[in-house]
Amino acid sequence: MKYDFTTIMDRLGKDAIAVDIPSSGSGNGFFADAKIKDGFSVIPMWVADMNFPTLPAVSEAIVERASHPAYGYFQPTKAYFDGIIRWHEERYGTTGLAKECIGYENGVLGGVVSALKILCQPGDSIVVQSPTYIGFTHCAEDNGWNLVLNPLLQDEQGVWRIDYEDLEKKIADGKIHTAIFCSPHNPAGRVWEEWEIRRLMELYQKYDVHVISDEIWADLTMPGYRHIPTQMISDDARMRTIAFYAPSKTFNLAGLVGSYHVIYNSLLRDRITKAGASTHYNSMNVLSMHALIAAYSPEGQEWLDELRQVLKSNLEYAVSFIHDNFAGIRTVMPQGTYMLFLDCTDWCREHHTTIDDLQKAGIEVGVIWQDGRPFHGDCHIRMNLALPHSLVTEAFDRLKKYVFV
Repeated sequence: MKYDFTTIMDRLGKDAIAVDIPSSGSGNGFFADAKIKDGFSVIPMWVADMNFPTLPAVSEAIVERASHPAYGYFQPTKAYFDGIIRWHEERYGTTGLAKECIGYENGVLGGVVSALKILCQPGDSIVVQSPTYIGFTHCAEDNGWNLVLNPLLQDEQGVWRIDYEDLEKKIADGKIHTAIFCSPHNPAGRVWEEWEIRRLMELYQKYDVHVISDEIWADLTMPGYRHIPTQMISDDARMRTIAFYAPSKTFNLAGLVGSYHVIYNSLLRDRITKAGASTHYNSMNVLSMHALIAAYSPEGQEWLDELRQVLKSNLEYAVSFIHDNFAGIRTVMPQGTYMLFLDCTDWCREHHTTIDDLQKAGIEVGVIWQDGRPFHGDCHIRMNLALPHSLVTEAFDRLKKYVFV
């Protein structure tokens, strides 16, 4: 490969919670009060950032801009908007995207809260598919809204599917007019098919539900799968959807903070822009702008395609290893994202243990995985596979030798 996906970076002390928090001791409540035993290094497989060096052009762009010793007020440049428009056209097949439809957000979740504020009244209900990204839960509940879960169902092949009948009943009975949609889905790893999104949006049109669509994982589909923007499904979907994107998941830039919305409906766009501006801190970082411009480039596309191959290899290895060695642990190959969602129900029952004890056992040998219960997985663990393959194999060797015994 042209780019580096094999180097094991030493991130300790480099402002990375992925390794700093577990290395500090108990994990401050993040990890069931488990402590890593002596002799085991940290293998970070929890928080959703990657343990790969970013695209070299991104680092070069940041260094070049930082070398100029003035960092005053600025406005996003034409290159910023052109980069986003070109990326959406070439990666997702988007049509009709213009500069005025794009707006900066201080993180996708900040944008979600702004969107909820213009769409919801205090105490309103919001529907979302579950398992559910923990950030959505906090966005709703921390601001006084009620989250209504529409549980995904797994078919005979283990593929997660939307339960449209359950969804329609809950929307109708609860008179719900706001939904959060995660596409691709975290943590289930679904890349939704066109017919699935179309049926969903027809249902939302029927009941006049506005949609907040988190599409931050849009680039991280497995080879053979392609993200379909919710707003491209129909003219109505385009007008009732507020979509959020960012280069942060794709290029490992979360620490720079630099998300953006895509809104075609001028009424919704004006209201959410005002909601963001009213905070007086929804302002872009100049370095994050230059990072996005460098990332959304032909070189960035080339790097991304190599990354997707690496992630596919890691995920295939992990799923196969689990199926062959960990009887009672259920998981399926994700179609997108780099996360696995492990259903540990059968294993815990057969071994007369709890999900807390299982998670703790992994952490004690340095495999830092994440409790799935905050994602509405009753007996689940979420696991990050975006790291060099040598660390993936080391992690599963430890789990086989010390945990699943």
